[in-house]
Amino acid sequence: MFLRHAPYSRLLTVALLLLQAGCTSYISHDVIPYPLSNKTFDKEVKVVTIPLPVIASSPNEGVTVGALSAFLLHDKNDNISTLVAPQINYNKNFGVTSTLYAAFYPSPDRFWETNLSKSTIINQDYEFKLRDKTFLEKKLELNLFAFAFSDGSARFFGFNAKTPSQRESNYTDREIGFNLSAGYDIGRHFQLILGERYRDVEIEPGAVTSIPYIKNSFKESQVPGINGFVAHAQRISFVYSTLDSLTAPTFGGFAKASIENSSKLLGSTADYRHYEGEMKGFIPFDNARYVSVFRLIYNQTLGEQVPFLEQSILGGESTLRGYGRNRFIDNSYFLVNLEERIRLFRWEIFNVKADWELAPFIDLGAVMERLDLASCRQFEFNPGIGIRAVVRPNIIGRVDVGIGRDGPAVFVGLGYPF
Repeated sequence: MFLRHAPYSRLLTVALLLLQAGCTSYISHDVIPYPLSNKTFDKEVKVVTIPLPVIASSPNEGVTVGALSAFLLHDKNDNISTLVAPQINYNKNFGVTSTLYAAFYPSPDRFWETNLSKSTIINQDYEFKLRDKTFLEKKLELNLFAFAFSDGSARFFGFNAKTPSQRESNYTDREIGFNLSAGYDIGRHFQLILGERYRDVEIEPGAVTSIPYIKNSFKESQVPGINGFVAHAQRISFVYSTLDSLTAPTFGGFAKASIENSSKLLGSTADYRHYEGEMKGFIPFDNARYVSVFRLIYNQTLGEQVPFLEQSILGGESTLRGYGRNRFIDNSYFLVNLEERIRLFRWEIFNVKADWELAPFIDLGAVMERLDLASCRQFEFNPGIGIRAVVRPNIIGRVDVGIGRDGPAVFVGLGYPF
């Protein structure tokens, strides 16, 4: 593969050589600018550098190889307060991708992260996420996610639960938008959330030339939104939570009910509504060495001429892990995730303590016109196994391998899948 792309091969070789030395160093707080540093640091800041190879494979993107260096800045309590990770990868469909990811945890009630990524072929990703719960005596929580990206690996197979792999098509999903919400605590365990979402989508030729272009396989009369669309939606959610941690829970329950409305009057391409109910549970055993986790979700979309990417969708690293993103699309979906998180050992590497977990899982789900019309034959059964490195309280790296009827799927990323 690399002999055909000699410049990319040399570039990756240089990157791999540069990122091979891991170390721990101490740098004066005065020379580290904000937001890399904050008032939680000591005068001498502990900085741990961890070089890692990148080897990933997913049904949509294919095989990606490369390298990264993670720079972990610790506060005075030896918790990771800042993470910076430059990365360089190669993929035959997208060429060389350069990425800079950074996450900041100045306090338990405030965090933000940014991702800047650009490929030599089509793909790019610019994101900013913020969570802040420091307002009104910590009763008001604000969340913001702003994004602009182009994904040349996107796939569409058609609608309903049994779309055959032979109908696979490729396109570039080019989007810009934001997701904003404000949640107010009602008592100890309840929260009322109001949200606003904007999404401007363009559909263009994809990067995977071996697969037909979506507009050559489908017409707009068959696939609403195939020529692009705008979604501007408002939602209200009610949440109940007894989780012991936002990012790495080991105990508690979670329930959420949401209603979202998209209207032409406010700039959307079509009128439609989303209804969703979600439940999660975390049951620890043996001092949380074993944590049994379950999740149930039902999602329904009602309306006429709903854009295909605004309908109920399953597939990918957080739903059906035996398939690529957006594999199944219809008016509704029902999903069950079962996972056993097993802490194998606690290992200190490069002066960072991490819990290493093994996580066998089962994902069971289906899309459908509506729930009362579902049949057992529509459901996909995806067994799999995950490997996670957890640096508490806020850093989780994971690899999940799921098995679907199209074959295995491998996902590499940050954070738990749910």
